Amino acid sequence: MKTIRRRFIGITGALTLVLSPLVLPTAAVAQEDHAATQEALDHYRAVGGPGAAVYAGDTESAWTVTSGTAQIGQQRPIAPTDHFRNGSQSKTFTAAVIMQLVDEGLIDLDAPIETYLPGVFTGNYDGNVITTRQLLLHTAGMVRDVRDAQAEPDGTYALAELVRSAMDEPPMGAPESGVYYSNVNYLVLGLLIEEITGQSAHDALTERIIEPLGLTGTSLPARGDRALREPFINGYAIVRIPPLVFWTETTTSTELSVWSTAAGMESTLEDSVTFYRALLDGEVVSAEALAEMRDTVPYLNGYGMGLGLNDRELSCGGTAWFKHGALSTGHTSVTAVTDDGRFASLVTNSFVTTMEATNRADAVLDAALCD
Repeated sequence: MKTIRRRFIGITGALTLVLSPLVLPTAAVAQEDHAATQEALDHYRAVGGPGAAVYAGDTESAWTVTSGTAQIGQQRPIAPTDHFRNGSQSKTFTAAVIMQLVDEGLIDLDAPIETYLPGVFTGNYDGNVITTRQLLLHTAGMVRDVRDAQAEPDGTYALAELVRSAMDEPPMGAPESGVYYSNVNYLVLGLLIEEITGQSAHDALTERIIEPLGLTGTSLPARGDRALREPFINGYAIVRIPPLVFWTETTTSTELSVWSTAAGMESTLEDSVTFYRALLDGEVVSAEALAEMRDTVPYLNGYGMGLGLNDRELSCGGTAWFKHGALSTGHTSVTAVTDDGRFASLVTNSFVTTMEATNRADAVLDAALCD
């Protein structure tokens, strides 16, 4: 096993009716020298959850700006050590383990996936054509989500069953015909990790990434474990019908094994920053593997799509390397880092994935990274 080099969506739940205007605490860290970030964060929370926070800084210092509350009915600003579901930020963790296996000579990015998972690809997909690189880059053309997997008697899902159930779904496109974002891709990659390492995805992520980096607030939950460790950010679904706002708590509404290595992890703002900085600093994979991850192709919204990473240009110059995440638990997040050590990690406690919300989240990152 590679040793990390150190260098220093159905919704359930109780319904809460809130009459607008929604009375929530204002920013807990209203620092004058981060006024632009505060303004952008408040603007984001207007389309997000009851709370939001950004944890940012550089190689010299770190700071937090908050807006609203981590839990309705309390005056509790979100803290950098609060736990939440990081959604598709999990994909970067999964991609990092795959690239470690590439470093170890156990996976060839451009070999057919059939080489490693014989007989797994059937129906509408050809394992002799699709490669690991295509799965990482979202150019395999696979269906976006699992639709009809059979749950185990306890209501949880096995990775092998999730992947099997996707094989009769129509592809979004032919391999290499474009970028087709797919959660199924990263479920297959989770299954690949298990096949190559002989470990569960949980154990592989823990031993290869989480423990070596000291990410004490991060984990891939065991099947059936829906609880977040304390302190945690309560997640909500929201329906706005002015002047009314309807909130439904959804923190534990989702069986996380259905998302697994695609989107099921728990983390914190602090841990997210530690992981992405370590990855970009070359502490997680080799320089060659990191270069492969950073080799992007054009994608939506001005983003570049790489292997578990996205990139975009900042208003103040330079490039942000980042990954968005959202899950029906009621958590939406994104973490971004730059080559010169700047970082920003953002979370809000509702599931908000509209283009407007994403643009406002990116504006928060831009303000924080350019602060």
